[in-house]
Amino acid sequence: MVLPVAFFAVFFAYPVTAIVARGLKVEGAWQFGRIGEVLAQPDIRHVLWFTTWQALASTALTLLIALPGAYVFARFDFPGKQVLRAVVTVPFVLPTVVVGTAFLALVGRGGLLDELWDVRLDTTVWAILLAHIFFNYAVVVRTVGGLWSQLDPRQEEAARVLGASRFAAWRKVTLPALGPAVAAAALMVFLFTFSSFGVVQILGGPTFSTLEVEIYRQTSEIFDLSTAAVLTMIQFVAVGAVLAVHAWTVRRRETTLRLVAASVTARRPRGAGQWALLAAVLGTVAVLLVLPLAVLVQRSLDTPGFGYYKALTDDDSGVFLVAPIEAVGNSLEYALAATALALLIGGLAAAALARRPQAPGSDRAGRTPVAGRLLRGFDALLMLPLGVSAVTVGFGFLIALDEPPLDLRSSWILVPLAQALVGVPFVVRTMLPVLRAVDARLREAAAVLGASPWRVWREVDLPMVRRALLIAAGFAFAVSLGEFGATVFIARPDNPTLPVAVARLLGRAGELNYGQAMALSTILMVVCAVALLLLERVRTDRTGEF
Repeated sequence: MVLPVAFFAVFFAYPVTAIVARGLKVEGAWQFGRIGEVLAQPDIRHVLWFTTWQALASTALTLLIALPGAYVFARFDFPGKQVLRAVVTVPFVLPTVVVGTAFLALVGRGGLLDELWDVRLDTTVWAILLAHIFFNYAVVVRTVGGLWSQLDPRQEEAARVLGASRFAAWRKVTLPALGPAVAAAALMVFLFTFSSFGVVQILGGPTFSTLEVEIYRQTSEIFDLSTAAVLTMIQFVAVGAVLAVHAWTVRRRETTLRLVAASVTARRPRGAGQWALLAAVLGTVAVLLVLPLAVLVQRSLDTPGFGYYKALTDDDSGVFLVAPIEAVGNSLEYALAATALALLIGGLAAAALARRPQAPGSDRAGRTPVAGRLLRGFDALLMLPLGVSAVTVGFGFLIALDEPPLDLRSSWILVPLAQALVGVPFVVRTMLPVLRAVDARLREAAAVLGASPWRVWREVDLPMVRRALLIAAGFAFAVSLGEFGATVFIARPDNPTLPVAVARLLGRAGELNYGQAMALSTILMVVCAVALLLLERVRTDRTGEF
């Protein structure tokens, strides 16, 4: 646990604390009265209200639309299921700025709806809600569907034999078992939408602002660090509460159910109703997930001879110090470095969480009460970067990491460090179930036969977790490639990343800039899609969240 704790202390807790202190400390004294002053402002209360209710609305709509998809992926076996699973997951690993760009091409000025029916939804809350459903659909499908596929269907069938209707059997048998997974998915969707940044910034316009957008505005436009610090603290408390409840639901899901292999529960649809449900889910995926991406590709090609793509090679665009196409190479290099860091930190963290030392007074998992609380706190720490303001982390990097021995402001490693913070939770969540499944007696037998700890890891653990390691690397690479909130502060003008390049192009007027943003977004989407398709070919265990 030492290296992961040190990494998060230096590159997460220290920058966040530094920016909060910069905003709330005056002449060495903390000014906590500023919290009441900020909360008394009507515009800030409006931001808090909008942040909360749009997150609740996005969560409810996502569950309503995605739960049928979770059932289809869990219980049905049909041609192309593996490819469709990857397609469904692509939106989740896309940068939020690309999600906003895709919906801008669909519902914005000159978009598909505007051309066909003269309908515009940009700068409305509906565009934000639709984009959030698009982004979080995979969270529900993977989290709920992963558990649903392992529930023994014979329990529901037994209720039907005893006279229960199909709905009553589902309500009284399956739904209570799915409750922890549904709660976990809802909490994660709420977490992601509560801290939404790129989607709201692009689609909401000046009318709508979440906490994350307001923190960015107060930090980079108004330079009011005290207000930004107060908003950061509010978001930190809210995210901490959500993660605490999420950890409880995950523990409940892990310990109260007897599961079966997912391979024995899926079958081909039977009857008109099941085929109709499959068709409805496929239609939803096509309209809600595939159509925005298809429109994005179409807009990038909306000029003869791949004109927008060719313009990416022009280093006289006036937007960057280099040609926009160089953002592709920069992003790949940064993402590879961030993936290596995330695998190192996340792998060690997962190994620490998976260990179950036996001790007097330990629980059934082999942990003492104190050790159990310590590990739960450590697990929650690893998840915090997913919900705490990435804008605060990025700006905190500039403030905190500018003096020896941590003077990194001019170093290229600053961007991979910020990206790795987001990648570590995915590495942990992917590797932890597999590491926990390794029989400790195998390690003990190897040690008794004289193997060193390193050889035990190399010859016992590694062959069993190799696939999980590859999947973790793929997810870490994809989310690192798309990190935007922190990178927008620390990426240098001569080394822009893809998400930063897209945002800057969208922020400038002109059809050429808009087309280049669409072209770069398409490139990023294709890279993420290829990575996920490769992961689905490697993946054998279909359970778990990701």
